[in-house]
Amino acid sequence: MATQSLHLDEIIKKKLNPEQLKEYNRIHYGRIDHCELNLQDSTLEAGKLHDFEVAAYSFNAAKEVRNPRLVKVGLIQHSIVLPTTEPIEKQRNAVFDKVKKIIETAASEGVQILCLQEAWYMPFFLCTREKEEWKEFAESADNGPSFEFLSELAKKYNLVIISPILENDNGVWWNTAVVIDENGNYVGKHRKNHLPSVGSFSETAYYLPGNTGHPVFDTKYAKIAVNICYGRHHALNWLMFGLNGAEIVFNPAATISEFGESFWGIEARNAAIANSYYTCSLNRVGTEDFTTRSTQKDISRSYYGSSYVTAPNGCRTPGLSRDRDGLLVVEMDLNLCRQVKDHWGFNMTGRLDMYAKELQEIYPTPNPL
Repeated sequence: MATQSLHLDEIIKKKLNPEQLKEYNRIHYGRIDHCELNLQDSTLEAGKLHDFEVAAYSFNAAKEVRNPRLVKVGLIQHSIVLPTTEPIEKQRNAVFDKVKKIIETAASEGVQILCLQEAWYMPFFLCTREKEEWKEFAESADNGPSFEFLSELAKKYNLVIISPILENDNGVWWNTAVVIDENGNYVGKHRKNHLPSVGSFSETAYYLPGNTGHPVFDTKYAKIAVNICYGRHHALNWLMFGLNGAEIVFNPAATISEFGESFWGIEARNAAIANSYYTCSLNRVGTEDFTTRSTQKDISRSYYGSSYVTAPNGCRTPGLSRDRDGLLVVEMDLNLCRQVKDHWGFNMTGRLDMYAKELQEIYPTPNPL
């Protein structure tokens, strides 16, 4: 068995005494206590049996005239199961089997909104620069294999589920996040706004930049939005979800160490602070190996997990493992969003009219043909 790569949290714990650790937590995480939640014995046993990490934390708001608005969120990070040379249907079904066990565990812990990682049911084959060979992974947003699979689980466990997929809409591909409600119904979708073309991340060769704007989904539990992977590098992308009323913004990703691990823990945290909402960042784990069919070139890519949640006041949870499947459960009081907005006054002092004017001057609307 390969040696596990230590997460930053584990490295720090090994080096500091209890008092030093408290001070580190205060400065780095924004609070001395991580506010860990107790997990059921059955949850811990499920993690051991199926080999996934489980961690749970909470964020509270100050007492006020409103009742607490508590919602429990679950993030799942995982690796693929079968080699990428296996038939596509077998690869997908193997991931379904793995993820189902983690979803069932999340449901047993009272999770109400669950988010899966970017393109969760498939290897991230975009590095191969091949498209036709992988077309069976592309599916309809509202009746594809992943929707049918998750719809049953959503209905069974009263879950709102965010399912990032590779969407095929009449032959056109999109990187899409599908929202399924607690009755198993299709609510809507968001298509990835910003596509990288950096190194082997040449996503523009596979699908188009999103055309759905910045939708916010008013679910039973919270107003949620999805900022898919590379979109986290664009501050205005985060801003628009906030202006449209999001209370929680999810950032499902598939990103490797060479592509910004040093600022993985910064961007979504900054967005939570700047926009007074919760951010939930999740990234896949494991190594995926490919041999391109046209050139017989070998490609290997490793993902670093480290999923975490940040509250609107800037406090954040520790991250999950860099190399293990994991479930992160976070209970959050949505009243904190309003409290932080009132405290900092960013909406009142934002001067958005000034920026709108200057952006219009820099990027004027093209004259109609």
